[in-house]
Amino acid sequence: MDDDILRGIEARAAERETFLAALVRQPSDNPPGDCAPHAVTTRALIEALGFTVESHAVPDDLCRAHGMTSAINLVVRRRFGDGPVIALNAHGDVVPPGEGWSRDPYGAEVHAGEMYGRGVAVSKSDIATYCFALLALESVAEHLGGAIEIHVTYDEEVGGMIGPKWLLDEGLSKPDLALSAGFSYAVVTAHNGCLHLEVSFTGRSAHAAEPASGADALEAASAVLAALYEERRGYAAAVSAVPGIGHPNLVVGLIEGGINTNVVPDKVALRLDRRMVPEEDPGAVENRLRDLIERAADGVTGVEVAIRRVMLARPLEPLPGHERLVAPLVARAGQILGAEIASSGVPLYTDARHYAERGIPTVLYGAGPRSFLEANAHRADEKLALADLDAATKVVALALSDLLRID
Repeated sequence: MDDDILRGIEARAAERETFLAALVRQPSDNPPGDCAPHAVTTRALIEALGFTVESHAVPDDLCRAHGMTSAINLVVRRRFGDGPVIALNAHGDVVPPGEGWSRDPYGAEVHAGEMYGRGVAVSKSDIATYCFALLALESVAEHLGGAIEIHVTYDEEVGGMIGPKWLLDEGLSKPDLALSAGFSYAVVTAHNGCLHLEVSFTGRSAHAAEPASGADALEAASAVLAALYEERRGYAAAVSAVPGIGHPNLVVGLIEGGINTNVVPDKVALRLDRRMVPEEDPGAVENRLRDLIERAADGVTGVEVAIRRVMLARPLEPLPGHERLVAPLVARAGQILGAEIASSGVPLYTDARHYAERGIPTVLYGAGPRSFLEANAHRADEKLALADLDAATKVVALALSDLLRID
């Protein structure tokens, strides 16, 4: 049975790489989040493999409410008989390429066994991995029970609220287990949470020759920044007990404001990103930051402060039953990669949390190297070793066969 699966995967290696290249060449930058065209391309590619693909368009007003222009969620269902339903989720949206590329970010060029392009590792490769893993199971279908669903969604980069969460909220999927996009050299069972806050400072403009006649929004923002960075210095001591997670973090990623060089700024806004380890309570983290910001700004007369939550992604923690996924993935990854593969956490947040929040045991596993840095994920020259794509497809297919085998 294993040999049949592996032969099927090896026979389609070139087809799988062509499939991935087509995904990379179709832009799906988010922002701006006009991702419906990529979904149309992806649907056609999957249908060419012989699968029936459901398209679930997200209403325009809901897209706009989450900062996107368009999104279509795709669902593939393959039932082999009675047994558990396992969802495989990968996202087709990507961060914009940015500067510094030495190769075309939409070129899917292959050099020295590595494919380059935005999204090739995160996570268009996992769309290819999951589709070709499922395709390989057709040769052993009579030995399997249960069902596999592939969920291709398009809003992971902005929180997953109209992707996996929407599919679950709408009752379009009710899986028993879920596997989400990840990297090949670890089975991820936990990840950080993330809180985004927008802080707006509103003062009163004045001529620079008479600054005391105004209320300086930037002065209040500067006091808050100092307090935030002082708070961050204490995070290094709060290391998570989960291997791979590390400690909490905080970054102020956006600042804007001011009118002109010779005018006291009446408005300043900033956005911050607070990463939470699984041991932290998200509500307590948010309350502490709100209190810190308000106290720091309070010393500047005439400036009002408004704090808005932009996003809250809760940490992913292992649920009872997750070992059903971990055991076959660890065993099969060790077999295929010839290395000891462990379960661990990662210091980021993903769509996997939406499944876990519904009580669905969830882990992350997919194509790629040992770390985001090694893949140049979210950086220039993002790349994927095609050997890792091959290995991940084999691991996922074999692990799924272990989970669904009935004889």
